[in-house]
Amino acid sequence: WEGYFYAVLLLVVALLQSLVLQQFVRRCFVLGMKVRAALMAAVYKKALVMSNDNRKESTVGETVNLMSADAQRFNDVTNFIHLLWSCPLQIIVSVVFLWLELGPSTLAGVAVMLLMVPVNGLLANQAKKIQRENMKSKDKRLKIMNEILNGIKTLKLFAWEPSFQTQVEDIRGEELKVMRKFAYLTSFSTFISNCAPTLVSLATFAVFVGVSSDNILTAEKAFTSISLFNILRQPLSMLPTLIASIVQTAVSKKRLERFLGGDDLESDIVRHDSSFGKLTISTVFFTLLLPLFPSVSLDIKPGGLVAVVGAVGSGKSSLLSALLGEMHRTKGFINIQGSLAFVPQQAWIQNATLRDNILFGSPYEEQRFEDILEACALGPDLKLLSAGDLTEIGEKGINLSGGQKQRVSLARAAYSQADIFLLDDPLSAVDSHVGKHLFDKVIGPNGLLKDKTRILVTHGVSFLPWVDEVVVLVNGRVSEVGSYQSLRASKGAFSEFLDTYGTEQKDFISDSEDDQSDVSLADDVSLMLRRENSVRRSQRGNRSRFDPTVQKLRKAHFPGVCFLFDMQVKFSVWLQYVQAMGWGYAFWALFIYVMQNVAFIGQNLWLSDWTNDAVEYYNQTYSPKKRDTRVGVFGALGMAQGLFVFLGTLLLTNAAVNASRLLHSRLLNNVLRVPMVFFDTTPLGRILNRFAKDIFTIDEIIPHLFSSWIIHLLGIVGTIVFLCLSTPLFIIVIIPLAVIYFFVQRFYIPTSRQLRRLESVARSPIYSHFGETMSGLSVIRAYNHQERFMKHNEVTIDENLKTIYSRIIVCLLNRWLAVRLQFLGNLVVFFAAVFAVISRNSIDSSLVGLSISYALNVTLTLSFVVNITSQLETNIVAVERVSEYAELENEAPWVTQDRPSEKWPEAGRLQFVDYKVRYRPELDLVLKGISCDISGTEKIGIVGRTGAGKSSLTNCLFRIIEAADGRILIDDVDISKIGLHDLRNRLTIIPQDPVLFSGMLRMNLDPFDKFSDEELWRVLELSHLKDYVAGLKEELQHEVAEGGENLSVGQRQLLCLARALLRKSRILILDEATAAVDLETDDLIQTMIRKEFSHCTVLTIAHRLHSIMDSSRVMVLDAGKIVEFDSPSNLMEKRGHFYSMAKDAGITHESETSL
Repeated sequence: WEGYFYAVLLLVVALLQSLVLQQFVRRCFVLGMKVRAALMAAVYKKALVMSNDNRKESTVGETVNLMSADAQRFNDVTNFIHLLWSCPLQIIVSVVFLWLELGPSTLAGVAVMLLMVPVNGLLANQAKKIQRENMKSKDKRLKIMNEILNGIKTLKLFAWEPSFQTQVEDIRGEELKVMRKFAYLTSFSTFISNCAPTLVSLATFAVFVGVSSDNILTAEKAFTSISLFNILRQPLSMLPTLIASIVQTAVSKKRLERFLGGDDLESDIVRHDSSFGKLTISTVFFTLLLPLFPSVSLDIKPGGLVAVVGAVGSGKSSLLSALLGEMHRTKGFINIQGSLAFVPQQAWIQNATLRDNILFGSPYEEQRFEDILEACALGPDLKLLSAGDLTEIGEKGINLSGGQKQRVSLARAAYSQADIFLLDDPLSAVDSHVGKHLFDKVIGPNGLLKDKTRILVTHGVSFLPWVDEVVVLVNGRVSEVGSYQSLRASKGAFSEFLDTYGTEQKDFISDSEDDQSDVSLADDVSLMLRRENSVRRSQRGNRSRFDPTVQKLRKAHFPGVCFLFDMQVKFSVWLQYVQAMGWGYAFWALFIYVMQNVAFIGQNLWLSDWTNDAVEYYNQTYSPKKRDTRVGVFGALGMAQGLFVFLGTLLLTNAAVNASRLLHSRLLNNVLRVPMVFFDTTPLGRILNRFAKDIFTIDEIIPHLFSSWIIHLLGIVGTIVFLCLSTPLFIIVIIPLAVIYFFVQRFYIPTSRQLRRLESVARSPIYSHFGETMSGLSVIRAYNHQERFMKHNEVTIDENLKTIYSRIIVCLLNRWLAVRLQFLGNLVVFFAAVFAVISRNSIDSSLVGLSISYALNVTLTLSFVVNITSQLETNIVAVERVSEYAELENEAPWVTQDRPSEKWPEAGRLQFVDYKVRYRPELDLVLKGISCDISGTEKIGIVGRTGAGKSSLTNCLFRIIEAADGRILIDDVDISKIGLHDLRNRLTIIPQDPVLFSGMLRMNLDPFDKFSDEELWRVLELSHLKDYVAGLKEELQHEVAEGGENLSVGQRQLLCLARALLRKSRILILDEATAAVDLETDDLIQTMIRKEFSHCTVLTIAHRLHSIMDSSRVMVLDAGKIVEFDSPSNLMEKRGHFYSMAKDAGITHESETSL
């Protein structure tokens, strides 16, 4: 009965251990979760108050990385942190027990263990270095990817994808080199940790039998000590992991400290002192990248309308930034009384409903809301959006046109009821008559804001007569201040400026004094907007074809739930991964691991045989020769295991690096070849997530899981085979146990995987909200809405935590699962013990010891295997997601067999033949049968109300959208027959929004290094940037910040012009390139285009009609058809569409002829 008693006791103790352990792990996890949430909230909070200098140091990508990777590290380390004291405790307890068994010879084993510690320390240090390098290249790669995705349209138009692809591939190459190093390091440390137990037991036993011939290794001694050594093994192997984890957390801690410890905005730049006037700027010195505002002094009366004018780069936007307290001050102060509202130059739109964008956190008052919509000319837009003001606006306002975004931004300011309005050129993005409408109804002396203080930065000379005061900036100094009349009279810089540029707009002023034009104007506006939207809607129709309730529901749940119902990871995904690794690698790695297992079993059998010597040689002398053989073979088998593991890990990690390389390059290659429509309809965060999180999983998580999965699985199989050999009765139990085990596994894994997916879906909103906040920082700060955004961020984090929590309870360290599995494992031990008692007469004592110590091992390994299997399954989803994007449908090939001649297009002749186009198959036509013939070197102006199809026309020339019907011929070559790059390389466009990439100025002009420095300087001179660039310290090597942040919008526009000049193509398309530029620069650009591109065919899409009055012909588009196409003078005589547009813009017949 004694035997049975011990067997039952074993079971009870094991069960207790399981339950206590699970409780402990759960608590650790919840703590980790809280730490992560707190850190994410802290990073977000800091981002809201960060000073601008500080913002320049870390890009959006890096900050998102702090939230994702670094916060996660802290989460992980909390799970391990208790091991710091429990590892040493376990070690001490086991050593004490060993001493009782084997006496002083235990010390030999302990000595070996201690020797391992510094070795592990060295390895951990190396790992830390490598990890740092790895993070660096990751940040760099994500930064470039972020820019590529943001500027993908520019890349496509200029056919620059190959250049950026090689840039990313180069960084990725560096990254993989580092990963390889890391892989070798890991295999080496695995080797050491695997040899450790063997060396330990070898040393102990060798010393034990060697010290005196009386010491004979009996079965109880050997197996008890082996079980104890196995207990020792875990804390020892955990220590290096723990150290590494703490090291990584330390790196993350440094990064977080640097970010959280950076300078905040100086809160005292802007005072709120009531003893001064409404808005005072005493002599203030501000420094931005260049020392702007050597000195500015202004005093602005309450309720005034002040216009700020000046050339590009004279510091108009910076003046507003200073008022918002965003600049770095060297001396002086600003005093502002009352609240601010700010309309930035490039409208910032949130991913929310249109109404939320305008309310911006204020309560909804229907009447006021309607009035503002009316004044901002948004009424007609709403009629056309499917859900009215509840229509969901995509990221960055993707389903609104530029003009609409600007009007929404203005409406937001108007609704906010602030006291002071800072308007940074809000009228540049809209057509001239919409501009007039906005000025009259909102900004001007009779507008909604007439009693408020307004500071308007503008390039439109026509509004100046109606402002109370004009501030003229020259190179960051206030050169003159005064009313329009007094400045004209003083004949200073301002009046010269007006004489040059004001002539063409004189009639505009007299015209507006007629009342009659205002009536027609309102109708025009609404008519035009209606059209603009019908087109917008048809372009992006299925963005918001939900009724508002469905949308609310959709928003409340997670975007992207569609992925959630495919339960099982397809077998093909595994195959894909193994294939990417290479079959040869995989096969050899497996073979070597099997060999390692054979060595492991062999070693234990040898040991049990050795213990039998105790019975044989009872009271006899033990021959030294025999002793040496025993010790030698035991050691050799142990070392062989270590060696096999080393080789296997080496092969596997190498294979994994291969797989990473392949999967990433496929993904990148394909994403750059996907048609533009995809980028318009997919949130960038989702695409970026593929390059960040999923590639990270494939690089670092999967390989690690994969190798430990193989090792442990084979370990279990080996154990069970061995148990069945030693106690044949065991077969009876193993079958039902296996069945139960199988069911637990099948039930558990899908649940865990779905939770994992839900969690990653709930993660995206955190990052996209964060990215949005970063890009709209100045707006959020101006309105003082930091609190509200922090609240929103907390809500998104909470949503995410719900999913994580359920995942922890059910899976990650799998509380539910672990309890059940450990119970199974405990049963295995119990039965092994019971059977040993039953067959105590027929079986060798040494084998019994062996089988029980083996069975004890199974418990741990079992739950480990299921754990790893489930983690592998959840993580292998990354391969699925990456390959999903690697198999998206591509646009037409970049180069086809049918290549045009080197010199094509020589004449630059364009023919549209009944050309029709739609944005997506299920939508209406945007261009409805365009036919025209444009001969070489003609200068064509394209006009039309917003949304008449002007931009679609250029998109078609570049085949951003493919024809639905008809064709375009350039010099008699059908453009749909040749490769996209052949086409796009021969055309040039100066796009509407100037997109720059971070990197050198040189790279922004000439990413393929085709041109010499002389040529670059020549185009910079022509585009009036030569002085600016020559004044920079690094000249052409000057670093452009992310998105060109360190250049003014006008300078970016000029750079885009320089790009176009470099390409010297026969056909040039100007997409309203002068919106962000003041009149002087505009004039320079126009003159230069006339001179430099005189031999080219130039198509200009114009919102300002002056720029096209000297074209050879003007094409008037309306709702996707050509309504008029003739020379400007003939069109003016016809008094049709063109005439009415010209009249709105204040161009009359007389002024046109004088030009």
